[in-house]
Amino acid sequence: MVIRPLAILTRIANDVQLMFRRPPRQQYAALCYRVKKKTGELEVLLLTSRDTGRWVIPKGWPMPGKLSHEVAAREAYEEAGVHGTVETEPLGAFNYDKVLKDGIQVACRVQVYALEVSNLAKNFKEKGERSIEWASCDEAAKRVREPELRDIILAFQQRMTAMPATAQSK
Repeated sequence: MVIRPLAILTRIANDVQLMFRRPPRQQYAALCYRVKKKTGELEVLLLTSRDTGRWVIPKGWPMPGKLSHEVAAREAYEEAGVHGTVETEPLGAFNYDKVLKDGIQVACRVQVYALEVSNLAKNFKEKGERSIEWASCDEAAKRVREPELRDIILAFQQRMTAMPATAQSK
């Protein structure tokens, strides 16, 4: 029998990695949208992340005493200054890797809630820290990096276009 030290070390390293792998951390996000009154065009709100500048939707960590959809609405206000009606059932979820302030990378699972925007605040917590833009669903899907978020945006577009105009604002 030939013992291969490198193979054994590789096996041990893989086993140790599996032992310390944590489940993804939970976050909640808002897919903020509006339907333009004149054209009926559906738009979603994108903003840049503060660290990498990539296009994202408002999201954050759980908050004591708040339900998941309430957290999503709160993050939308803090990050983009939007108020509106948030749905209580999630549209779906996506995964991404977040780099924390200390440089450690953690896996995150983000539950996404639709939020119909009714009002934009002039001042909010993270004003000036991010770029904010309204975009069509097709454009938003092109800009975001996470494939599962892309799918959520496109599925939301299909849901909204299949809905009669009078039911969209309810």
